[in-house]
Amino acid sequence: MEYSFASIVFAFTLTLIAGLSTGIGSAIAFFSDHTNTKFLSLALGFSAGVMIYVSFVEIFFKARESLVGAIGLQAGSWVTVASFFGGMAIIAFIDKLIPEYENPHEVMLVEDAMSGRKKKGKLMRMGLLTALAIAIHNFPEGLATFTSALTNPKLGVAIAVALAIHNIPEGIAVSVPIYYATNNRRKAFRLSFLSGLAEPVGAIVGYLLLMPFINGVTFGILFAAVAGIMVFISFDELLPAAREYGEHHLSIYGLIAGMVVMAISLLMFI
Repeated sequence: MEYSFASIVFAFTLTLIAGLSTGIGSAIAFFSDHTNTKFLSLALGFSAGVMIYVSFVEIFFKARESLVGAIGLQAGSWVTVASFFGGMAIIAFIDKLIPEYENPHEVMLVEDAMSGRKKKGKLMRMGLLTALAIAIHNFPEGLATFTSALTNPKLGVAIAVALAIHNIPEGIAVSVPIYYATNNRRKAFRLSFLSGLAEPVGAIVGYLLLMPFINGVTFGILFAAVAGIMVFISFDELLPAAREYGEHHLSIYGLIAGMVVMAISLLMFI
């Protein structure tokens, strides 16, 4: 498959914006006396709704369509399903490698991080390890955003917005402990910002390694794996965090709103 230079630049720009939104989370932590947890709960639920809906309704079926067209109905269907769960397995394996305390997929309340109950050395270590963990997680997310935007720009925009929202609390998780350990806002912001750069790096590496080999089969496998990664992130990270930051109903309302907005946006471009 051939892509224009403009398409590649657009896809990379979206990925860069999504990744650098960790800096927004860092800024919120520094310049807000009180975190609006209800809004955060709605936003995280909304992000999950967008990602779950688009994964099952759009991405999975595009992957299956590509694979069926390339290798036939039965083989294409089996490879689609295997790739979908393979994507889940990849992100689950990455989760397993990271200790629970430093894992950004394990919910840590902003207020708990800001309480100052941990010693400065432990806070610094926690912040640095969290930054590393988030960078590792952001790598496949960057590839997911880039691939989606390259194939379908409107789909890429939706995914980039959803991932940008979910990167905000990750920025908070990195910057708060480092700031309380060092009392240095610039250092905390810089490390939070750098952890988000893993997303555009994932896009660049994915493009350089995979694009020369992209055909109907590799595209279908990659797209199905992207769907699996996004569904796993939604259920493992976004929804638990949404419920933890607000009331149960708020996260569900956000989830439904995200699905509705994604459904309408897809219908508008039929």
